[in-house]
Amino acid sequence: MLDRLEILKELSVENRTKIVLLVMDGLGGLPGTGGQTELEAAFTPNLDALASRSELGLLEMVDTGVTPGSGPGHLGLFGYDPLRFQIGRGILEALGTGAHVQAGELCARGNLCTWGEKDLVLDRRAGRINTGSSAGIIGKLAERIKAIDGFGVRFYPGVEHRFAVVFSGEGLSDKVTDADPQVEGRPMIWSEPLDPSAERTSRLVNDLIRKVREVLSDEPKANGCLLRGISGAPDIPLMPDLYRFRPAAIATYPMYKGLARIVGMEVLPVGKTVEGLFQALGTNWAAFDFFYVHVKYADSRGEDGDFDAKREVIEKVDSLVPEVLELEPDVLVVTGDHSTPSVMASHSWHPSPFLLASPFVRSDGSPSFGERSCARGSLGIMPAYKLMGLMLAHARRLSKYGA
Repeated sequence: MLDRLEILKELSVENRTKIVLLVMDGLGGLPGTGGQTELEAAFTPNLDALASRSELGLLEMVDTGVTPGSGPGHLGLFGYDPLRFQIGRGILEALGTGAHVQAGELCARGNLCTWGEKDLVLDRRAGRINTGSSAGIIGKLAERIKAIDGFGVRFYPGVEHRFAVVFSGEGLSDKVTDADPQVEGRPMIWSEPLDPSAERTSRLVNDLIRKVREVLSDEPKANGCLLRGISGAPDIPLMPDLYRFRPAAIATYPMYKGLARIVGMEVLPVGKTVEGLFQALGTNWAAFDFFYVHVKYADSRGEDGDFDAKREVIEKVDSLVPEVLELEPDVLVVTGDHSTPSVMASHSWHPSPFLLASPFVRSDGSPSFGERSCARGSLGIMPAYKLMGLMLAHARRLSKYGA
């Protein structure tokens, strides 16, 4: 029996159509004090006009009731069932920073953080330390810590408080838990082995954290670190081979660049602003067939619990939608990789709203783009990994199945 990816690979054809997948990270929300979600409360005339001539629906990123991380959410958007293909956050973060990871090496996603007495984690993000300061601190760690317990250690700076670590040596295992309490103001939760073969690895992770604390003891805020998502390189089929198109990624944050590289996208150079993302789209329009454009900041503001700031990010993206439409993509999808309601200040299990625009839609005629209008949409609640087939179909990139 053929699985879905094998069917898409068999049916995919090459042509000159263009697909844009615009992902506002953490787009979905819940009603705030005014009774509307951030998306519903935002002034979005361009997205609303686009919704009126699109098909709408909700995407179930992993499964009903399951809160997705950004990695599984994006895998679904790219056509991979995240319950079948699992990629750790560590390898994503490392590849996104430009690290070269060899077979057998393990990667961890790191946060610089603020520790207090008795291993109390006071601030998991060290006050969202700026990227320049963080890079200097990671440089100090790279200079002072090159090996732990006989294993090689390499540090790579990321954005703000984030960084990546790559471990090298024989006998490493990813069967370990995160070293992160996940909540501020609580004692540290250390890494533990999930399998007897991983005992050395969990000890390595914990020993590195203790060494980092020692090296950073004179730092006022970033005086320690947390490590999670310990993982190696996965075995996954590549998008160009599956779908017969030339895919490009336009993203600012390392993790999303890393994920794009894993699935075979070319990561394009881009500035740090939202405007820069859309400029890069226009600049590279002729060279690629599929464009993944990632806007991180809606998720960041949602995690901060800042309803108005998340709404403003959505409004900023809306103001730039005409730049996408001027390029006349054959298929345009706008969605998120998961929901991040500001009232929860975290990812949630709620399906993500999406719209699909192409010349071949049965338009819903919705007056607006929002969670509740998408819930009434003709596409219903769809597993996210089926979206790719729909985009390919609307781009006329799938041949007929069977006689």
